[in-house]
Amino acid sequence: MNAETGRPDIRELINICQGHSVYIQTHNIPDPDAIGSAYGLQELLRGFGIESTICYDGDIDKFSSSKMLDLFGIRMYPDEALTDTMREDDYIICVDSQKNAGNITDLKGQEIAAIDHHPTMKANADVEYMYKDIRMLGSCCTIITEYYRDLDITPSTDVATALLYGVKMDTLQFSRGVTEEDIVVFAYLNPLMDADKLKCLEMNSIEYDDLKAYGAAIRNIQVFDYLGITYIPFECPDAMVAIVADFILSLIEVEVSVVYCIRPDGLKFSVRSERSDVNAGELTAEALEGIGNGGGHPSMAGGRISLESLERLGDYRDNVLTERFIKALGLKF
Repeated sequence: MNAETGRPDIRELINICQGHSVYIQTHNIPDPDAIGSAYGLQELLRGFGIESTICYDGDIDKFSSSKMLDLFGIRMYPDEALTDTMREDDYIICVDSQKNAGNITDLKGQEIAAIDHHPTMKANADVEYMYKDIRMLGSCCTIITEYYRDLDITPSTDVATALLYGVKMDTLQFSRGVTEEDIVVFAYLNPLMDADKLKCLEMNSIEYDDLKAYGAAIRNIQVFDYLGITYIPFECPDAMVAIVADFILSLIEVEVSVVYCIRPDGLKFSVRSERSDVNAGELTAEALEGIGNGGGHPSMAGGRISLESLERLGDYRDNVLTERFIKALGLKF
């Protein structure tokens, strides 16, 4: 623990990693916050002579995530590329997720650390780490930025830009789940970032074909009291599902939005809540209990149902899923 800040001390993790093969693993299908956090941590460790490999499972969305990799030259490796290189005694740092969280694949190495801004769920409450920094902030990039500040190390322009972008994306431009720490970090990073690169990331992030997702969501939406629930009957990126969930939440009648999208391996959910009495993470976990998994923040969450579980829901899948969320909220069907 850092005596000055009262926060976990990144020096402890640096000492733990010395002399070991280190992997930084994001949650599956990493978003800008996960990528920015992993990239910022990788560069920080490199300054202490610790080389690391960023890894993930799933696809990189064609949205801003892939733009970040190209713009900053970030190298991330899918799990299948590590089959012959990762060993059981290699160290894994979970970033923007936690072991057994339901959105991170169990790889061969040893999970020795977790740096995350999501709450710990029942499934991963008993996991022990050599280093743990789990704080309920708007962005995981905020935690990584604080490490730079605690060590009095100025991040490079690219790192500062990536971290700032991650903070802005996960807080929906500082309008969702934002904390005082996120604001302080913004003030710190803003003079250090590259305005042109940030603008490049924020502009033209939606492709023409993605507009179909909005149309499908509008056609299929149902509203029950303050719940708006809809589905997209074709595959689209995780980032698009999240954007549509935010869009549905912007309706005057809707205070909780649920959007799900068909995938080759099942369904992907994105859930949003602006009600103080509805925790999106808990709602998702309860609604999908027994058929899938989910969790996240009070205001935003995600979930998945495997193809095998989906087939068991039968021909009236959408009705079953709608009823599950309605019941989890205590509303009338």
